[in-house]
Amino acid sequence: MVGIVVVSHSRALAVAAVALAAEMVHGEPVRIEVAAGLDDGTFGTDAAAIAAAVAEADDGSGDGVVVLMDLGSAVLSAELALELVDRPDLARRTLLSPGPFVEGLVAAAATAAGGAGRDDVGAEAVRSLVGKAAHLAAPAVGPGVAAGGEPAVSPEPTPASGVGRDAGPDVVRGEFVLDDPHGLHARPAARLTLRIRGLDARAELRDLTTGAGPVRADSLTGLATLGAARGHRLEVTASGPQARQAVDRVLELAAVGFDDAGETASAGAVVGPAWLLPTGSVAVPAEPAGDPATEWARLRSAVAAVRAELERLRIRTAAEAGEATAGIFHAHLLLLEDTVLLDGARRRLTTAGAATAWAAAVEEAEAAFTRLADPYLQARAADVRALGDQVLRTLLGADALPGPDGAPAGAVVVAPDLTPAQAAVLDPRRVAAVVLAHGSPVAHGVIVARARGVPVVVGAGAAVLHLRP
Repeated sequence: MVGIVVVSHSRALAVAAVALAAEMVHGEPVRIEVAAGLDDGTFGTDAAAIAAAVAEADDGSGDGVVVLMDLGSAVLSAELALELVDRPDLARRTLLSPGPFVEGLVAAAATAAGGAGRDDVGAEAVRSLVGKAAHLAAPAVGPGVAAGGEPAVSPEPTPASGVGRDAGPDVVRGEFVLDDPHGLHARPAARLTLRIRGLDARAELRDLTTGAGPVRADSLTGLATLGAARGHRLEVTASGPQARQAVDRVLELAAVGFDDAGETASAGAVVGPAWLLPTGSVAVPAEPAGDPATEWARLRSAVAAVRAELERLRIRTAAEAGEATAGIFHAHLLLLEDTVLLDGARRRLTTAGAATAWAAAVEEAEAAFTRLADPYLQARAADVRALGDQVLRTLLGADALPGPDGAPAGAVVVAPDLTPAQAAVLDPRRVAAVVLAHGSPVAHGVIVARARGVPVVVGAGAAVLHLRP
């Protein structure tokens, strides 16, 4: 598999971009390494770190590595890094992509996960702005240059002779009506490309409602240019030895809403006995305000202990579910050092003890996320709540939040919600599935569970919490 290296001045930006790309590939294995920032809080790029990431991203298969960079000196650092790579063959097999940082990473990850070669992965990264440019009708202002001086994106290549609406009788066709509420957006498009990559067939999609297309069905950026919305009638055509399998896979995926409809956060059909995950909130004791310096030291010690536990889970998740999914714990580690959160707690230490001050700061941060309109950002409120509870338990010496590891073999775990730390220890050989009364399909705990291959339903309602074990 082609490896990917993400180079950015900001580690937080890189981690967030990797988490977004991981969401697009739906738990499929993909090798992504991060070389970003000089440390967690310092902007900059390090050529030596990039060279090490390139070596780590290479799996020894000879498929090579694609490097995506954010801007300016990141490009210069990446060029220098190739001179520092101690294996000339690896340096030759490493491609520095001029593709955009976020869109390029998403497209490259989906393409690499499907088994494409280095040049195809790099080309998809470069073409990743096609969908946005087509939607906004961005004009080109010269050869290779688009409006604003940015490099122009190449249009989707013209279909090969014999493929398309007017192709010969050897072409297999099918039609379906798009039912996803958001149209053929990034997640269903990525699912589609992953389902047909590797087949010995060339498949294309055309929007019969608008006349757009045809575009290659194995190209994430090509599919983005269709602009297909809910209710549009789409045609899939394929030619080649496995044309029938390609069309059937597209139609099967469309029949289940590209696994993107409703609240099935991780697809799968299982039957098993319900097992209710023990829960319990930790009570914040009424404690008088102590010496602010002493209370601050107590709080920092608890945060450090939780950080060490999260780092252990990050390493375990990277080994078992891939570095892309483990990036979620990078985000949580950064959240533990969030200045607004920590300053909010420290400010309250003049009138409250460490536990009370921390709980109030967490509640304030959680409320700020909850008020946001974007569902993905709203789901981050659960991360703040989970981390806040973990630090609070450590600070007070309370028992850790119960995990799902005590479930009997074959059980369906039922819980109000699932934290990333709980999801990281899910054993798919024992836990058949998870049903959550609340939660979100884009919650980090759900993403980790999905990467581990555990089916999950979210938002099932409080009634499931009263099921008999």
